[in-house]
Amino acid sequence: MSDLITTALVRLDANLGSDKHDVIRALAGVVSDAGRATDVDQIVADALARETTSPTGLPGGIAIPHCRTAGVAEATLAFARLDPPVDFGAKDGPADLAFLITAPAGGDATHLQLLTKLARALVKPAFTDSLRAAETPEDVVEQIEIVLGPAPAPKPTAPAAPAASAAAPEKSEQPAETRRLVAVTACPTGIAHTYMAAEALEAAAAKAGVEIAVETQGSAGAKPLAPETIAAADAVIFAVDVGVRDRHRFAGKPVVSSGVKRPIDEGDVMIAEALRYAGDPNAPRVEGSSSGGDDSTSSTGAGETWGGRTRRVLMTGVSYMIPFVAAGGLLIALGFLLAGYEVADKNRYGQIMVDSTIFDLPDVDELGLEHALFGSGLMAYLGALFFVIGKTAFMFFVPALAGYIAYAIADRPGIAPGFIMGGLATNIFNVQNGDGITGNTAAAATGFLGAIAGGVLAGLIAHWIAGWQVPSWARGLMPVLVIPLFTSIIAGLLMIVVLGRPIGWLMDQLNDALNDMSGSYAILLGVVLGLMMAFDMGGPLNKVAYSFAAAGVGGAALASDAPELKIMAAVMLAGMVPPIALALATVVRPGMFSVPERENGKAGWLLGASFITEGAIPFAAADPLRVIPGIMLGSAVTGGLSMALDVSVRAPHGGIFVLFAVDNVIWFVVSLAAGVLVGAAAVIALKSIGRNPATVSA
Repeated sequence: MSDLITTALVRLDANLGSDKHDVIRALAGVVSDAGRATDVDQIVADALARETTSPTGLPGGIAIPHCRTAGVAEATLAFARLDPPVDFGAKDGPADLAFLITAPAGGDATHLQLLTKLARALVKPAFTDSLRAAETPEDVVEQIEIVLGPAPAPKPTAPAAPAASAAAPEKSEQPAETRRLVAVTACPTGIAHTYMAAEALEAAAAKAGVEIAVETQGSAGAKPLAPETIAAADAVIFAVDVGVRDRHRFAGKPVVSSGVKRPIDEGDVMIAEALRYAGDPNAPRVEGSSSGGDDSTSSTGAGETWGGRTRRVLMTGVSYMIPFVAAGGLLIALGFLLAGYEVADKNRYGQIMVDSTIFDLPDVDELGLEHALFGSGLMAYLGALFFVIGKTAFMFFVPALAGYIAYAIADRPGIAPGFIMGGLATNIFNVQNGDGITGNTAAAATGFLGAIAGGVLAGLIAHWIAGWQVPSWARGLMPVLVIPLFTSIIAGLLMIVVLGRPIGWLMDQLNDALNDMSGSYAILLGVVLGLMMAFDMGGPLNKVAYSFAAAGVGGAALASDAPELKIMAAVMLAGMVPPIALALATVVRPGMFSVPERENGKAGWLLGASFITEGAIPFAAADPLRVIPGIMLGSAVTGGLSMALDVSVRAPHGGIFVLFAVDNVIWFVVSLAAGVLVGAAAVIALKSIGRNPATVSA
């Protein structure tokens, strides 16, 4: 492994131009002159592209243009002490110390670890002062190698609280109250600001005399905070320019949110804000409920249980799948509303899309679109296009399920193989034997179950290959070529040769059972699905029931009386019951609920009507033993009634807002109302048992 920086990569008191673009180009040239660049233009392009997302100037006259790029094969650091200084967008003026940090596009764990050390050192004045005082390039390299070298000893990060009063900026006069904070830092490239922000927060916390644990979600990998650390924290700081991974772990905590640069500029202020929020009941809090992460099964990373890991993997896949289902399903339903159900028959949507334009609208009479809205050619045209877009979205939801299951196991290298396994599970290529004599036979589609199996398989294989020890020159190829290629080959062959037929047979049996459903069996299925929808209100069991229904509605959307559409209706209605039932209960017996619960009840009407079962979580979290059985009973009643009354829906989401896609609307409403009444009555009855009025006075 080459050194991150050499004397050939250092320029002292150099005039590299009048603006940051000139400096970046000049530093990229330094990298090239040192023989470390494979494509200098690519380095410049990637560094400037990163610069457009946010300036890389930092307080104290520092600039850190950086990027992941295919222009280098290994991580490289170029340094210039600028004369004159150049503006990189910092609030306090131009920079005289510029670091161009380049990391190979494919990642290099060892070098990335070094870059994290450098990033942390850049917020320490002693380090930057030594660079300003350096007389030769050798001095600069020596100073950098010192901060990149092995740490002499772990720093005593746990400060003695009573001794911290002298330097605390805003909390110095407070008694030694033990406060604990947690933080997450993350930036788009994950090689500089992530770690600088973490260092700045740790330094500010030490000055304030509080404990802080920071989770850096950067390119060098994340070390998830322990569940007990999060649970003990009084507040959380999110300093991120990207989404926080597993944000639900912090649900309910007072939160200070900002971009990743703010701690570098205002670390002391952010610590003070977090401490103030920790004692403020009206402070902003991380959305969601602590019930989503209240036990060991919700943890990630080190110490994660198998149950928790399985739950996380499946929930990741399902959460990424749902937008495809919701958008695709609603678009299909809107297509039917505008163009009529006939648009899906005899490839009419294809005829309209290919043969018509907005200026040459289709003839609804000629095409036999008897139910086109207002008999309008424009409505038929828009409906056909909505239908095509929706069907296209639907084609991706099973691959998305598999792809993001693999992602949850193996991170980004698992996505492509996972999507490929999902495509195999749906036979997205429509592979057939095509003998032309007995009729074409398509390859077995393993559907929902195949996507889960394929996603898990792809993730495990990708994770295994990622652990291979390879030469340094091949490391950059691992995530973009080696892992996806070999994972796709191995997992694909296993899916086709070994697992495809058994899973396909299982799916056939399941579909046959659904098609044979009638009478009491259908009602029983509706009851079971209703119980599942209400049990954990958006949790794994809820999502399994929903995914089961949504996977069926895609293929049955064109049918007139398919059992899959009835199952979808039962699931949707059962999922609407809990928030509405609890909202009704807060109106009928407000004295049984606390003030916050009554406020949540007002929102429950709309959440339930929109098929957002999670609206019941605040009630269940506060009193699970009384609330959950009650709403499960209500949802079971609705699920069974819906199946008994032959209610069906062609949209997989939307609640009352997709009534146009519902068959037997009256019974749809009756089923919902019955479950809501039963659920509300059951919750009230259960809360009346052994109830202590004092507990709801708040």
